[in-house]
Amino acid sequence: MTKPTFSFEFFPPKTPQGEASLLETVKKLAALGPEFMTVTFGAGGSTRDGTLKTLQAIRSVTDVPLACHLTFIEITKTELRAYLDKLWDMGVRHIVALRGDMPSDLQWPLDPDLDYYQYTSDFIEGIKAHKPFEISVGAYPDKHPDAPDAAADLLALKKKCMAGADRAITQFFFDHKRYAEFLKNVENTGINTPVIPGVLPIGNYENMIKFANRCGACIPEAIRAKFEGQDEASHPSIAADILRWQIEDLSRLGARHLHFYTLNKADMLTGALK
Repeated sequence: MTKPTFSFEFFPPKTPQGEASLLETVKKLAALGPEFMTVTFGAGGSTRDGTLKTLQAIRSVTDVPLACHLTFIEITKTELRAYLDKLWDMGVRHIVALRGDMPSDLQWPLDPDLDYYQYTSDFIEGIKAHKPFEISVGAYPDKHPDAPDAAADLLALKKKCMAGADRAITQFFFDHKRYAEFLKNVENTGINTPVIPGVLPIGNYENMIKFANRCGACIPEAIRAKFEGQDEASHPSIAADILRWQIEDLSRLGARHLHFYTLNKADMLTGALK
């Protein structure tokens, strides 16, 4: 069984202390040899300056290739092109292209507007036309919460891949049977783009449940049962066991690459990936 390659996701910290902690995390995880590292981008570009600052800070401590998440909701095409130019000038050559969270004053699907992108597939075409970025997109084994059904969600993924995506990275999940079924459905839909599993180390069980509820990720009863009713002091050990199981089982299922949602923490991953 070939050991998969891997990558890490970080988010922009809100305080100087958070930035110092993040850079220590980056240095620890960079030493493991990831293929790339990504930095998230807030809804409506709410952290766009923080994202640039975080990318610059990470670049100061590692030469690992960097990718920037980029969303198009409430950001004009002109603004997005200017932001892409800044990233290119910084040496960033990889975009994680996403729609972004819908603000309360908008509804999906968006109304057509020539100044804004309407769908992620349009956004990808615009990025590729502007600069030859490598592009990753999102995929959802449990279906995107805004998709009417799984078939529509797969069609959206197909359109993103046809528009030029180089890979798809899944939302986090814990049901590996459902993930395997998702891969079969992806293949049956005619999608040939590589689909990379996204893995979330469970740093805090209650926060993970809230996160899953927001993004529509299913948490199997078997995972819930491992935590519920247990003393919180045992949670880190339980979470570490689950993370090791996911890495081993996804490798057995043929995953060639794993993308980890680090939540800016290193310890559990350094233990699991050494």
